[in-house]
Amino acid sequence: MSDQRLRLAVTGLNGQVVSALIERAPKDVEIIALGRPQLELSRREAVLASLRHAGCDAIINAAAYTQVDKAESEAELAMRVNGDGAGNVAEAARELGAPLIHLSTDYVFDGSLDRPYQEDDPVNPTSVYGRSKLAGEERIRATHEAHVILRTAWVYSPYGANFVKTMLRLGVDRDEVGVVSDQLGNPTSALDIADALITIAKRLAQDPSSALFGTFHMSGQGEVSWAQMAQYIFKTAEAHGAKPVKVRAITTADYPTPAKRPKNSRLNNTKLQTIYGIELPQWPASLRTCVERLIRENKGI
Repeated sequence: MSDQRLRLAVTGLNGQVVSALIERAPKDVEIIALGRPQLELSRREAVLASLRHAGCDAIINAAAYTQVDKAESEAELAMRVNGDGAGNVAEAARELGAPLIHLSTDYVFDGSLDRPYQEDDPVNPTSVYGRSKLAGEERIRATHEAHVILRTAWVYSPYGANFVKTMLRLGVDRDEVGVVSDQLGNPTSALDIADALITIAKRLAQDPSSALFGTFHMSGQGEVSWAQMAQYIFKTAEAHGAKPVKVRAITTADYPTPAKRPKNSRLNNTKLQTIYGIELPQWPASLRTCVERLIRENKGI
């Protein structure tokens, strides 16, 4: 590590994970956030130049095209950013001799299993977004051996647009909200992701062993449906003075979207715990903290 301070170059400027990293970084970690217009993931030379200039100990690729439904009509753009862009970042990391930590998604799976997905389960994305993220994973594996791919799911935070903020906003004007109840997953706080990313980056800086590289799943502990998650959000808000909001359970078929979502987004995180000793908190605790903070700061309401 340079100057006894870990320098982490992070792609993205305003995303949930980047914002969380900036907030959570301890004094011995410097976050160098890189984004447009200087760093455009799909522009290889811009990526290489930006990351060369950053001078870092490790790179975290947190930028992505994340508009899941819009990607169905912007497939080429999604693939350029999530597929080619991830490859460009991996090329820069290889050139700099820096480990790459890359965020991926449960959308690389089709959601048909009746148990949480493990890292070596067959991938079969059902959406353009999922295919573009899988392409990014494949580009990274083919380009730079020193990589850690972290698949996560159902990310929320006090920042940006996400399910928690949407529910709180809807609850202001509505007494009842219809929410899908036949999709299961692991709600994951971007703040918890940030803590884990910093732990992983520090470990890689101290021990660049190939045993630490590979693909891992990283999500909040415990499973829930979107409808159950919404109920918890509204109950927490009600405990802090918000009006009661009823959740009406609906099916995926009742709420059609351009992109097909996995009905099972649950991820098995055993490998991450075994190799890195990292286990994210149980989802209710982190979600409650986020809701209470949003209410306190009057964000998303």
